[in-house]
Amino acid sequence: MAEHAAHVPGLAHHFVSMEQQKEAGTIGMWLFLLTEIMFFGGLFLAYTIYRAKYPSGFTQGSHLLSVPLGGLNTVVLIVSSLTMAMAVYYSQLGDRKKLIGFMGITTLLGCVFLVVKYFEYKEKFDYHLFPGAGLYNPATSGAHSLAEQYHQPVQVFLWIYFLMTAIHALHMIIGIALLLILIYMAKKGKFTKTYNSPIEIFGLYWHFVDIVWIFLFPLLYLTGYHVGGGH
Repeated sequence: MAEHAAHVPGLAHHFVSMEQQKEAGTIGMWLFLLTEIMFFGGLFLAYTIYRAKYPSGFTQGSHLLSVPLGGLNTVVLIVSSLTMAMAVYYSQLGDRKKLIGFMGITTLLGCVFLVVKYFEYKEKFDYHLFPGAGLYNPATSGAHSLAEQYHQPVQVFLWIYFLMTAIHALHMIIGIALLLILIYMAKKGKFTKTYNSPIEIFGLYWHFVDIVWIFLFPLLYLTGYHVGGGH
């Protein structure tokens, strides 16, 4: 078996065929994603419990978020899922140039998402609108920060907002790092028409992270949004 594997580029010695190797990798990724579903499921459960307990606080807290920026990031991730799907498609065709191109675009879109998230966070920190922030902001020349206007339920919302979006952003950072590794491997000619399972398996991870954001956006940004009430 080892002698056979040595003649097949990309086939690990402990697998009999490419099909077996791909199946094992795919099952492994799905098992990992199941643990991720349970992890994020716990966060969504906490969100549900506290939203039911503090409905008015979550409504006020939602108004502190920028719907246009959140919407922009939603569009960015939806497009990145498309470009990642195209990368998988061209990996199956063995088109290295287009594979690298679409993975590069996906990486760029992931970076755009993080940049937008940075400006969102920066605005919150500038106005001390983050969990545990002091009520007084010396930068406002004697005025109190916006955090003073909001009571404890809103602080609970901010805790959940920062926790869930920061963990999601961490998954994005990991995904971008893996994309850069895959792009490097593609440039080295590691992937062929017969060996492209790492691209397909990573695609599952990227789509999962995008789907999580599809849930986060309405739950966090649109909770209290109404005509004239959001910004």
